[in-house]
Amino acid sequence: MANITAKDVAELRKRTGIGMMECKKALVEADGDLDAAIKILREKGELKAESKMATRIAADGVVAIAKDGDVTAMIEVNSETDFVAKNETFKEFVNELLAIIIAQKPADIDALMACQYDAEMNVEAKMKEMIFKIGEKLTIRRFVIVNGITSTYIHGAGSIGVVVSFEADEAVAAKEEFAAFAKNIALQIGAFTTPYLDRESVPASVIEDEKAIILAQMANDPKNAGKPANILEKMVVGKLGKFYENNCLLDMEYFKDDDVTVGKYVANTAKELGGDIKITGFFRFEKGEGIQKREENFAEEIAKLTNNQ
Repeated sequence: MANITAKDVAELRKRTGIGMMECKKALVEADGDLDAAIKILREKGELKAESKMATRIAADGVVAIAKDGDVTAMIEVNSETDFVAKNETFKEFVNELLAIIIAQKPADIDALMACQYDAEMNVEAKMKEMIFKIGEKLTIRRFVIVNGITSTYIHGAGSIGVVVSFEADEAVAAKEEFAAFAKNIALQIGAFTTPYLDRESVPASVIEDEKAIILAQMANDPKNAGKPANILEKMVVGKLGKFYENNCLLDMEYFKDDDVTVGKYVANTAKELGGDIKITGFFRFEKGEGIQKREENFAEEIAKLTNNQ
């Protein structure tokens, strides 16, 4: 019979969220084999473990991209720590998810969860297996499928991902110069948070809110007192131009040449390559953006658990 230590019990508890005594019983039954104990606990208390996991925050993870022919997919899968995000098993899981998305083209996360992962289980079941195997909460936060001509960019080890879609003449799109141009556009979007493609993409409500802010700022500036309405209107238009420069891709300064905008760079490249080029859209995923992070000290947690036994 294997010698079951408090450290073994604490590790199993951390990975499953199940009580210490239940973990100890499972390890005894599994003769000290951690993976076998996890399987036993899955069979006996899976829902309880999931409820424990649900209280945790998964704000790390990875953004990944895959391309097959004219279909491009990007996904964000979150974990609790960057340690897990660098795990090869986790990376393989993410890559397999991308392959499933490209092959089965699910409409949303629920549809992806229902997709067949392999001969034995669907994605949802595989996700649960991964959670128990890795010992952290995992979530598939979002994904996107883009058809047609695209360029992609992944920053670092998957902290930011970009997919840009284009319309271009077939002969133009086949040129190496076009590939370099398209990569530069993806790099531009990766480097700067970019809410909108162009001025027409900005919702009217956003413009109205921005105008209200500008007018309030102007009203609070004594220098504007007594200025005619037509002058104030021109000032509003000028300040809106700065808003577009900061928020619309085509109005932004091109990061490799601040003398031209991105829109001008597109036009110049189209002229040089002898055809039409148009950016039709883009997606930018930043890992964990908007998720409230919480500091965890797992070593301290294990120590506390060990001391309680």
